Amino acid sequence: MENLSDCNDINRAWENIRENIKTSAKESLGLDELKQHKLWFDEEYLGALDQRKQAKMQWGQDPRQSNVDNLNNIRREASRHFKNKKDYLKAKIEELETNCKIKNIRNLYRGISDFTKGYQSRTNIVKDEKGDLVADSHGILAR
Repeated sequence: MENLSDCNDINRAWENIRENIKTSAKESLGLDELKQHKLWFDEEYLGALDQRKQAKMQWGQDPRQSNVDNLNNIRREASRHFKNKKDYLKAKIEELETNCKIKNIRNLYRGISDFTKGYQSRTNIVKDEKGDLVADSHGILAR
């Protein structure tokens, strides 16, 4: 019983230390807000991602040649669709040019790395107890 109270006290102390570090870092360094939404990321893009995800799950459950061919075709269509988002790319290139002209080097290199890496979607797929593949976030959390 005494060990539990000591453990709780230690956890509370570490929690206080963690919160103090966070607040002091926020005050001294400031907050660098991440970009949450990209202009080119729309419903059409999400549909292509979902279609690719379903094809990948189908191939994972049944790796026949027909499913491999289907997955490759859907990947090809999705990558073609993603490359056709020219308006976003043109605006991004103009932004990089202005950052270069005004000697804003940090934003220039940040933009270049975003531009070269592109969007890298994350596909989280796990197996449940029966061996079936689960891809939705609620199912993964439940697992």
